[in-house]
Amino acid sequence: MELQQMRYVIAVAETNSFTRAAERCLVVQSALSHQIARLEKELGARLFERTSRRVRLTAAGAAFLPAARQCLEAAERAAAEVAAAVGEIRGQLRVGLIPTVAAVDIPDALREFRERHPQVRVGLKVGASDCLVAQVARGELDVAFLGVPTTARLPSVAARELARDRLVAVVAPDHPLAGEQSVDLRRLAAETFVDLPAGTAGRIQSDLAFEAAGLTRDVAFEVTTADYITRLVAPGLAVAMLPSTYVPQLSGVATVEVSDAPARVEYAVWNRVDRTPAATAFLAILGITPLVAQPIP
Repeated sequence: MELQQMRYVIAVAETNSFTRAAERCLVVQSALSHQIARLEKELGARLFERTSRRVRLTAAGAAFLPAARQCLEAAERAAAEVAAAVGEIRGQLRVGLIPTVAAVDIPDALREFRERHPQVRVGLKVGASDCLVAQVARGELDVAFLGVPTTARLPSVAARELARDRLVAVVAPDHPLAGEQSVDLRRLAAETFVDLPAGTAGRIQSDLAFEAAGLTRDVAFEVTTADYITRLVAPGLAVAMLPSTYVPQLSGVATVEVSDAPARVEYAVWNRVDRTPAATAFLAILGITPLVAQPIP
């Protein structure tokens, strides 16, 4: 069993096509098909069902795929560790972030990282804070940047607090509140809101604040990304609450201070026990030394 055969299987599984898999792997289709057939013979089971219209994994193929991915990741990690031992950082860096991260200039940090370590491939994933934490803990991401309520705990990962911020109200330019210097949660509770899905870290901080004040609000619109929130706020469909450090980059909306606004904390997080050389190098660019990470019990 060879690593290249595993790469071919993964490519076919991800593209559902031998032709597209061969193009991705930069080989002729006959060579890819031959190697997969050899692997199937060695394993004693077919990995794919092939018809004239589609290709899909068999039960054996579905069982083989996760282990194949783990083998390739282990091989890449081994090569990266050897390179790091002789002073070269390579391999891959998988970074997760929330759309509203403001404590770190991610593009600028990646620019510096790539200048220092051009052999590293970088993957970015945008998501919700709770999902990013879980992916870091499972080793699917190397580093993530998130924003959570001040009451949040992150026991499954190593973390460094980056900044604290308060939420502000975001309204349409012609909204009655647009000319106000400040507003409180009781006044905002009368408005129709757009927010992130219930249960996400970005939503919880606002929900907890209204609940603590004994208030309820109408969240008529739920969106999965913060950048789409302003597309509903600008025409006056709803109001929103977003981090004050994030809103300066928005256009077409007005912001209002909230006197009793909830706060949030931005963190950089990484795996406690399985940190790649690339992750260590990237954290160093941000001035973070993993050995002195702040415990978040």
